[in-house]
Amino acid sequence: MVAAQNHSGTPRALTSKLTVVPVADDQWGIVAWLWQAYRHDLATVVNGLPYADGRYQCRELSQFPSADGAGYIAWRPHPNTGEDAPIGFAVIDGLQGPRRSVAAFWVAPAARRNGAGRTLALDVLARHPGPWTIAFQHDNTGAGDFWRRTADAAFGNSCWSEEQRPVPGKLAVPPDHWIETT
Repeated sequence: MVAAQNHSGTPRALTSKLTVVPVADDQWGIVAWLWQAYRHDLATVVNGLPYADGRYQCRELSQFPSADGAGYIAWRPHPNTGEDAPIGFAVIDGLQGPRRSVAAFWVAPAARRNGAGRTLALDVLARHPGPWTIAFQHDNTGAGDFWRRTADAAFGNSCWSEEQRPVPGKLAVPPDHWIETT
Protein backbone atom coordinates (compact mmCIF):
# COMPACT_ATOMS: atom_id res chain seq x y z
CA MET A 1 0.00 0.00 0.00
CA VAL A 2 1.34 3.46 -0.92
CA ALA A 3 1.12 6.31 1.61
CA ALA A 4 -0.94 9.33 0.66
CA GLN A 5 1.17 12.01 -0.98
CA ASN A 6 1.17 15.77 -0.48
CA HIS A 7 1.63 18.31 -3.29
CA SER A 8 5.40 17.75 -3.38
CA GLY A 9 5.16 13.98 -3.74
CA THR A 10 6.35 13.33 -0.17
CA PRO A 11 4.42 10.95 2.07
CA ARG A 12 1.87 12.98 4.02
CA ALA A 13 2.92 11.24 7.25
CA LEU A 14 6.02 13.43 7.38
CA THR A 15 3.97 16.62 7.74
CA SER A 16 0.89 15.17 9.43
CA LYS A 17 2.92 14.44 12.57
CA LEU A 18 4.41 17.93 12.61
CA THR A 19 3.35 20.21 15.45
CA VAL A 20 4.08 23.91 15.82
CA VAL A 21 4.12 25.32 19.33
CA PRO A 22 5.19 28.57 20.97
CA VAL A 23 8.68 28.43 22.46
CA ALA A 24 8.38 27.83 26.21
CA ASP A 25 10.62 29.81 28.53
CA ASP A 26 12.84 26.77 29.08
CA GLN A 27 13.11 26.04 25.32
CA TRP A 28 14.98 29.15 24.18
CA GLY A 29 18.20 27.17 24.63
CA ILE A 30 16.91 24.78 21.94
CA VAL A 31 16.28 27.74 19.64
CA ALA A 32 19.82 29.00 20.37
CA TRP A 33 21.25 25.64 19.23
CA LEU A 34 19.10 25.65 16.10
CA TRP A 35 20.16 29.28 15.55
CA GLN A 36 23.71 28.03 15.00
CA ALA A 37 22.50 25.85 12.12
CA TYR A 38 20.45 28.78 10.77
CA ARG A 39 23.49 31.10 10.79
CA HIS A 40 25.63 28.33 9.27
CA ASP A 41 23.16 28.06 6.38
CA LEU A 42 23.26 31.84 5.91
CA ALA A 43 27.05 32.07 6.17
CA THR A 44 27.68 31.75 2.44
CA VAL A 45 24.99 34.33 1.66
CA VAL A 46 26.06 36.95 4.23
CA ASN A 47 29.80 36.12 4.28
CA GLY A 48 29.53 35.12 7.93
CA LEU A 49 32.13 33.38 10.05
CA PRO A 50 31.94 31.96 13.56
CA TYR A 51 33.41 34.12 16.33
CA ALA A 52 36.42 33.22 18.49
CA ASP A 53 34.37 30.81 20.63
CA GLY A 54 33.38 28.83 17.53
CA ARG A 55 29.79 30.04 17.47
CA TYR A 56 27.90 32.29 15.11
CA GLN A 57 26.44 35.47 16.53
CA CYS A 58 23.11 35.15 18.25
CA ARG A 59 22.63 38.61 19.82
CA GLU A 60 19.31 38.97 18.00
CA LEU A 61 17.87 36.22 20.19
CA SER A 62 18.51 38.23 23.37
CA GLN A 63 15.39 40.32 22.70
CA PHE A 64 13.14 37.25 22.87
CA PRO A 65 10.74 36.43 24.35
CA SER A 66 9.08 39.78 24.81
CA ALA A 67 5.70 41.41 24.52
CA ASP A 68 6.73 42.46 21.00
CA GLY A 69 8.27 39.16 19.91
CA ALA A 70 7.60 35.45 19.99
CA GLY A 71 9.15 32.22 18.84
CA TYR A 72 7.76 28.94 17.55
CA ILE A 73 9.32 25.51 17.21
CA ALA A 74 8.22 22.84 14.74
CA TRP A 75 8.45 19.35 16.22
CA ARG A 76 8.27 15.98 14.50
CA PRO A 77 9.06 12.48 15.72
CA HIS A 78 12.72 11.64 15.19
CA PRO A 79 13.02 8.81 12.64
CA ASN A 80 15.40 6.79 14.85
CA THR A 81 13.85 7.24 18.28
CA GLY A 82 10.26 8.34 17.75
CA GLU A 83 10.87 11.06 20.35
CA ASP A 84 9.76 14.55 19.35
CA ALA A 85 12.64 16.44 17.76
CA PRO A 86 12.82 20.13 16.80
CA ILE A 87 13.05 20.43 13.03
CA GLY A 88 12.60 24.18 12.62
CA PHE A 89 11.85 27.49 14.23
CA ALA A 90 10.37 30.90 13.50
CA VAL A 91 11.09 34.09 15.41
CA ILE A 92 8.55 36.90 15.01
CA ASP A 93 8.76 40.53 16.07
CA GLY A 94 6.57 43.60 15.71
CA LEU A 95 3.64 42.05 17.57
CA GLN A 96 2.80 45.32 19.32
CA GLY A 97 3.55 47.53 16.32
CA PRO A 98 1.69 48.22 13.11
CA ARG A 99 3.47 45.41 11.20
CA ARG A 100 4.61 41.91 12.15
CA SER A 101 7.94 40.63 10.81
CA VAL A 102 9.64 37.28 10.35
CA ALA A 103 12.91 37.99 12.15
CA ALA A 104 14.32 34.49 11.58
CA PHE A 105 13.08 31.26 10.03
CA TRP A 106 14.85 27.93 9.62
CA VAL A 107 14.00 24.31 8.85
CA ALA A 108 16.48 21.42 9.10
CA PRO A 109 17.76 20.40 5.65
CA ALA A 110 16.47 16.82 6.07
CA ALA A 111 12.95 18.20 6.70
CA ARG A 112 12.89 20.56 3.71
CA ARG A 113 10.97 20.01 0.50
CA ASN A 114 8.24 17.97 2.17
CA GLY A 115 5.89 20.71 3.35
CA ALA A 116 7.35 21.19 6.85
CA GLY A 117 8.56 24.74 6.16
CA ARG A 118 5.28 25.70 4.55
CA THR A 119 3.32 24.23 7.46
CA LEU A 120 5.47 26.13 9.98
CA ALA A 121 5.29 29.40 8.06
CA LEU A 122 1.53 29.31 7.43
CA ASP A 123 0.84 28.35 11.04
CA VAL A 124 2.90 31.23 12.41
CA LEU A 125 1.56 33.82 9.96
CA ALA A 126 -2.02 32.80 10.81
CA ARG A 127 -1.42 33.21 14.55
CA HIS A 128 -0.78 36.95 14.18
CA PRO A 129 -3.32 38.70 11.94
CA GLY A 130 -2.39 42.03 10.48
CA PRO A 131 0.16 43.45 8.07
CA TRP A 132 3.37 41.45 7.59
CA THR A 133 6.93 42.06 6.41
CA ILE A 134 9.17 39.20 5.31
CA ALA A 135 12.70 40.08 4.24
CA PHE A 136 15.36 37.87 2.69
CA GLN A 137 18.77 38.31 1.10
CA HIS A 138 19.03 38.77 -2.67
CA ASP A 139 21.44 35.84 -3.05
CA ASN A 140 19.26 33.49 -1.00
CA THR A 141 17.24 32.35 -4.00
CA GLY A 142 15.73 29.35 -2.21
CA ALA A 143 14.31 31.64 0.46
CA GLY A 144 12.94 33.95 -2.21
CA ASP A 145 11.12 31.13 -3.98
CA PHE A 146 9.83 29.77 -0.66
CA TRP A 147 8.56 33.10 0.67
CA ARG A 148 6.87 34.09 -2.60
CA ARG A 149 4.95 30.79 -2.67
CA THR A 150 4.14 31.12 1.02
CA ALA A 151 2.94 34.72 0.60
CA ASP A 152 0.61 33.59 -2.19
CA ALA A 153 -0.80 30.85 0.04
CA ALA A 154 -1.09 32.98 3.18
CA PHE A 155 -2.21 36.32 1.79
CA GLY A 156 -3.39 35.72 -1.79
CA ASN A 157 -1.67 36.44 -5.11
CA SER A 158 -2.55 40.12 -5.30
CA CYS A 159 -2.39 40.96 -1.60
CA TRP A 160 1.37 41.43 -1.22
CA SER A 161 4.20 43.24 -2.95
CA GLU A 162 7.95 42.81 -3.17
CA GLU A 163 10.62 45.46 -3.37
CA GLN A 164 14.37 45.65 -3.02
CA ARG A 165 15.94 47.84 -0.34
CA PRO A 166 19.61 48.61 0.31
CA VAL A 167 21.21 46.86 3.26
CA PRO A 168 22.02 49.61 5.81
CA GLY A 169 25.76 50.20 6.11
CA LYS A 170 26.63 47.62 3.44
CA LEU A 171 26.74 49.34 0.09
CA ALA A 172 28.79 46.56 -1.57
CA VAL A 173 26.12 43.87 -1.11
CA PRO A 174 23.00 43.41 -3.21
CA PRO A 175 19.80 44.88 -1.77
CA ASP A 176 17.54 42.73 0.38
CA HIS A 177 14.11 41.74 -0.85
CA TRP A 178 11.10 42.74 1.23
CA ILE A 179 7.68 41.15 0.89
CA GLU A 180 4.92 43.19 2.51
CA THR A 181 1.21 42.60 2.68
CA THR A 182 -0.95 45.31 1.18
